[in-house]
Formats: sequence, C-alpha cells, structure tokens
Amino acid sequence: MNEFFFKKYNLQVLLLFFIFLAFSSISNAQYFPIKNYPKNYFIYPVDARISLAANFGELRPNHYHMGLDCRTNHVINRPVKAAAEGYIARVSIEPFGFGQAIYINHPNGLTTVYGHLQSFIPELAKYLKRKQYEQKSWKVDLEIPPGLFPVKRGQLIAYSGSTGGSQGPHCHFEIRDTKTGKVLNELLFGLPIPDNVPPSIVGLYMYDRNKSTYSQTPESLPIKKVNGKYITNQNIITVHSDKISFGISANDKQSGSTNPNGIYEAIIYLDNLPLSAFEIDSISYDETRYVNAHIDYKTRAAGGPFIEHLSRLPGYPQGVYKDINGNGVIKLTDSDIHQVKIVVKDANNNTSVLEFKIQKGSVAEKEKQDTKASYYEQKEFHPGFVNVFESNDLQLYIKPETLYDSVAFTHSEQTSAAPHIYSAVHSILSGLVPAQDDFTVRIKANKPIEQDLTDKILMKRTWHGKSEVIKATKDSDWYTAKFRAFGDFELVADNEPPVINVSFHNNAILTHATRIIITPRDNNDEIKSFRAELDGKWLCFSNDKGRSFIYYFDEMCRPGKHELKIYVQDEAGNTAEKLYHFTR
Repeated sequence: MNEFFFKKYNLQVLLLFFIFLAFSSISNAQYFPIKNYPKNYFIYPVDARISLAANFGELRPNHYHMGLDCRTNHVINRPVKAAAEGYIARVSIEPFGFGQAIYINHPNGLTTVYGHLQSFIPELAKYLKRKQYEQKSWKVDLEIPPGLFPVKRGQLIAYSGSTGGSQGPHCHFEIRDTKTGKVLNELLFGLPIPDNVPPSIVGLYMYDRNKSTYSQTPESLPIKKVNGKYITNQNIITVHSDKISFGISANDKQSGSTNPNGIYEAIIYLDNLPLSAFEIDSISYDETRYVNAHIDYKTRAAGGPFIEHLSRLPGYPQGVYKDINGNGVIKLTDSDIHQVKIVVKDANNNTSVLEFKIQKGSVAEKEKQDTKASYYEQKEFHPGFVNVFESNDLQLYIKPETLYDSVAFTHSEQTSAAPHIYSAVHSILSGLVPAQDDFTVRIKANKPIEQDLTDKILMKRTWHGKSEVIKATKDSDWYTAKFRAFGDFELVADNEPPVINVSFHNNAILTHATRIIITPRDNNDEIKSFRAELDGKWLCFSNDKGRSFIYYFDEMCRPGKHELKIYVQDEAGNTAEKLYHFTR
C-alpha cells in the first residue's frame, strides 16, 4: 500500500512539473503574438548563391532595414523570380529608395517586393514605358490591374541590379501583409537560409534614467564570453542611481556568412522577472523612423556604436516593444544584490544570454526642481506635449509626437556678414537629438530684402558640414519652413540659376552614341524639376540616384537632325534652359 502511494505521489509531482514547464513555455511565447506565417510557401527570389547582405530589422539611419538583401554573386542582371503565384500589382521607379521595384500580390493575403532591379521582363517594360510617356514622368508609382500580369511560382519577372538607394548589386526582398502594409520578418517564413549561429553581444551600456538619455553618455560596461555565456568583467556592477536602464550592442550572422546583421529579439529580466522585450517584426513604413527611439541616437549620431535600448523611451508608442512588468526601467529601492539577465535571439531561435549582478551604491541627492514652473521656464522640452519657443526673431513649434525623450532646450544665435544671408544663424537644440515628425521654424529677416529676392528666400539647415534648403513661405518679415532634424538655421537668398552640363556639343554627330547624359548643378545642390523635349515632345530621361539624367537612344529618336530643349528648376524657383541640335 505504501509503495502504491509513493509511486502515485511521484507521478503527481512529475505531472505538476511538466505542467509548470508547459505553462512557462507558453508564457514566454506570449510576450508577443504567436506567428502563424506560412512555411515554405515562398521560394528564394534570386537565381544566385543563397547569401544575405542584410536582414529584416538591421539598424539603418532613420529606419529599420525592412527586408532581406539577397546577394547576387557581386554582379547585376541575375534572374529575379516570383517567390509564389500571384499577379504584379504595382511597379515603382524612383531615383532613391528601391530604385526600380515590383510588387506581387499573392492569394494568401501577402505581398512580396523586389527592389533595386536593373530591368524588367520585356512585356512589363513595354507597359511601363507607355505609362511614363502618358504621365510625362520617368518617376512613376503604378497600380496595375490584377489580370494584366499574372505570375507563377518561380517565373522570371526581372533582372537584379543596384538602382536607387543601393551601394552594390543585390535584390531587396520583402514580405508584406497586403491589407495593412505591415512588413513581416522574412526569416520567419522558412526560406532556405541556413542559420545555426547565435547572436553576438558585443557591448553593454547603462543609463541613469533620472535624466534624459540625450543629456548623458551611457556608462560602458565591459563584457566577455565564458563557457558559452556572456558575463560582465566586473562581478557586481555598483549603481549610483536609483533608476537605471540598459542597452546592448549586438548583431547576428547566418551560417557560412560573416556579415553582421540585426538581431530579432531581446528580453531583460531582473531577479528572473521579465521586465521588457522587443521583437523586430511587423513594422510599417510609417513606423520605421521609430528606430531613432529604439537606438541611442545621440551616441550613434556622434560616431559611436548602435546601442539598442532594452526599455521603451517615453515618446515611443509600444511599437517593437512589449512592456511586461514595467517598461524596462529598473528602480532600485534597496542595497541588495540583484541578478540581471538579458536574452538575445535571432529569428531561428538561436539564443545568447548575458548575466550580471547590480547593487545600488551611494546616490547623489537629486537637484530640486520647481514643479510649478512651466516647461519653458524649466528650459526642457518633453514628449507628449506641444513644445514652443518664441523670441524676437525666432519661433519654434514642435508637435507632441515629435520627441522621444525629454531634452534640455538650447538656442543661440550668431550674426553673419554674408550679403546673401538675411537672418541670424539660429542654433536650435542639436543634430544629436532626433525628431519623429516635422516641426515648424519661423525666422524673422534682420535686414530689408530686395524686391526681386522676396520670393527667392530659402531656409537653410546645417549640421556638421551637411546642409539642406527648403523654400520658405513669406509672412510679412517672417519666413516659415518645416524640417525633421535640428541644427543651425538661417535665411539665405538664392537668385542663381542652375548650370546645365550636356555630354555633347551643339550640332554634334551622335550616330555612334548610345546615350545622352545631362548633369545639372545648383549652388544649393537642390534640383527641384527637370524636363527634356525632343523636337517639341517630352523625352524620358532616367535619374537613378539623382545625379545625372540619362536618355538611352531608342525608337523615340529616329535617324536625322533633332532639336533638344532642356529645362531645369532649383528649390528657389530659378530656372535654366538650353537648346541643342544634333544629328542621329
């Protein structure tokens, strides 16, 4: 009898133990929605050795990388194939971004995207050319009727290239939810990309969250890998703050590749209690700029590494983050030793773990702040509020959703003696502070503007040698423009027309030429519009990467004598026109 109860008791314990394990596993899986993406539905889209130059979620300036960069054996013109059955629903052609791209809708409610293409299959190319001439624009974004270009799985649709915002030959590949436009992590679809390599954790950083992340340099905590696990060099990290958060620098690699790609997921635990996590999946292009809140923007913009916050900044909606027990900010209320664990995963569930201990040490007394004072009097701007600054010659309006974290507001101005500058140079915050949305800058002219220049005034933003100009709207002595980055702002007059450079001289014989290259130049590097006419009719010039406008001779230019007119306009509205004759 005793033996029976002993066995029964053991079975009950084992059953409870396995129930606990199952419950724990389910709990872990439910930090984020369970993915039910179809496996093996899509094929690898390029006829080339399977290898990635970048993955989904890799950190980029002002955006997440939103797809897979499929290598093409370091050459252009590799066959690009439809990843599954469907129809070509959209084609876009632009100087930057995807360059030349195809969008295919599939019957399972998903869309695949193929970017940086060199050329299209002939029947599609012919259709696109007709549409470009109808719209009188090389740059097009065309919705295509469903029955016009059906495709089968593996069917040739284009050839790979390096058009648009590409630095070398490859094919950018995406999988999107057709209805919502959300881009999904392609590595969750069972594509034949081998990966048994866990992510690498290369840096650990600590922040004092009693102040803005933009008002500090994070403390770098050296780490090392011992017996397959990451630990800190220092056994116990002494913390001189009662409120802290952590960030990591990490990357991932696929099997057989040394290319450092982005990680998929990270979770931070305190004493085995999960606090916060992020997962890189299901991101729309309207949300991708939030990468500037996911990373330590200030550190990166100053030339440092990418650091990914393990806590959500106050001005960032949930996005890629999941607040589990709090938002990842650790509040230390005692002097006990606490265990911190950071678990980092890739999309194939390869996992790396970093563990260390923290203990609160001496904490400096917090500076007293008059809570009754206005935000303006405190000289601090906050996310979630309309933030305004006004002086005699500057007005600044920042929307509630523009800032990710609080920031100490700074403004200074300096006069300029340059004759073409019509305001003080206003330094507003810093280019090390990111902005999610545009903000409004109004500057008052500090000297009379000649009548012929009143509609030629640009607002110029400069930061560390890089500049941009925007045509300013006049309202009495004030000029208004909208920007998406802080820095140094001023009013400049521009009445200098663009310069047009052409690859042949007037009355040239172009019998053996294959193309015409036109390279306009502007003193502010802003060409707003370009138009070319051959014998009085619009002629299609491509403009890949925005540098030169190129026409390849085709049936639009028959043998004989021709007249070519070129019109160019800059941001200020200055125009240039040239007339050339040539014989073909």
